Amino acid sequence: MSILLGSIADDYTGASDLANTLTKNGLSTVQTVGIPDPSLPLPDVDAVVVSLKIRSVVADEAVVAASRAEQWLRDRGAAHVLYKICSTFDSTDAGNIGPVTEALRDAAGGGVVLVTPAFPETGRTVYLGHLFVNGQPLDESPLKDHPLNPMRDANLMRVLARQSRGPIGLIDLATVATGPAAVRARIEALRAEGATAAIADAIFERDLEILGEALLDAPVSTGASGLGLGLARALVGSGRVPSRVDTTADAVRPVGGHAAVVAGSCSSATLRQLAIAEQAMPVLRLDPERLLTAAPDEISAALSWAGERMETGPIIIAASTTPDAVSDLQSRYGREISGRAIEAATATIAAELVARGVRRLIVAGGETSGATVDRLGIPAFLIGPEIAPGVPVLRTIGNSQGEMLMALKSGNFGGDDFFATALAMMR
Repeated sequence: MSILLGSIADDYTGASDLANTLTKNGLSTVQTVGIPDPSLPLPDVDAVVVSLKIRSVVADEAVVAASRAEQWLRDRGAAHVLYKICSTFDSTDAGNIGPVTEALRDAAGGGVVLVTPAFPETGRTVYLGHLFVNGQPLDESPLKDHPLNPMRDANLMRVLARQSRGPIGLIDLATVATGPAAVRARIEALRAEGATAAIADAIFERDLEILGEALLDAPVSTGASGLGLGLARALVGSGRVPSRVDTTADAVRPVGGHAAVVAGSCSSATLRQLAIAEQAMPVLRLDPERLLTAAPDEISAALSWAGERMETGPIIIAASTTPDAVSDLQSRYGREISGRAIEAATATIAAELVARGVRRLIVAGGETSGATVDRLGIPAFLIGPEIAPGVPVLRTIGNSQGEMLMALKSGNFGGDDFFATALAMMR
């Protein structure tokens, strides 16, 4: 296998988001879960997205995992490696965006790493280094309340500087609008000034295309799926990747078995989606506190409830609750303890549902998705058609439970009818 573009994603839903974006924009793509075993047969593709679960771990652990993935990708021909981060820049002052970016920069021989979480298709834009969500500054938007990595500062230069050793520069919108040559000149000027990374503005897709062209011969970048869009279009436009017909049809060949949704996200989008779905299908609302204090009983009751209903159609089991309830739980049990306990419980429920015959599975929430995929031991995915921006249908590769169709949904993604739409595409 020889690939043109490699990526290291800091969580599994983000990896699916990026793989979906690359596929839509002309690159044949596979998403792996970690560095795959050498015995796993992977198809010849243009891009590989290595999914890691490093967004909220200790920075040193994230650096080690990302560095190993970077070396694996370089060994397979990747000329450019994109460190894929969340489009809301989820990261505490201890990392992990800064430390991982610096490690990849060092491995590539230094220089200035371009960084942008802009993804206009999902309402994320960057102007003068500040991140906006649907026109609101990040720290004033509903997305500021991530349960593990709350974001209280929209100024990404400040955010990145607090977790980086070197100075952080800015590539402003006026420079980006001038074109790729101007962006490259600005990067060179920042390098001469001693900067190690630079936040790049982007408001429209054309800005991302310019950034992609500017990065064609650069070894590394950091950004959300929007930057992947720019890189993919630049690779296709340069002739380095041939034009392709749609490659997603094979991923949605029918599979048998039951269908289920497991939700752990507490985002406002997921809460709305659950409320809409509840009008059409059975939804079980778990008690998040009991998942901390009486998990075996709560899990057993959930599986019993599911067993009585799966034969007649899709079911939903949700640990999702309001941000206020999450804050209360965290204040009494601790943020990390409560988060990990709920992740583990929902992953156990998902794995038990698969053991009982679920073969079409939707998971809502980045941490929940990561824990579930790890629990199931799925090594890789073939990328299918898009359900909603950032969320494709996934077909498992090398899965010991047999072929499955899945969707891994970041909490904030998808329209109000997401679950019904996803289930319909998996029939």
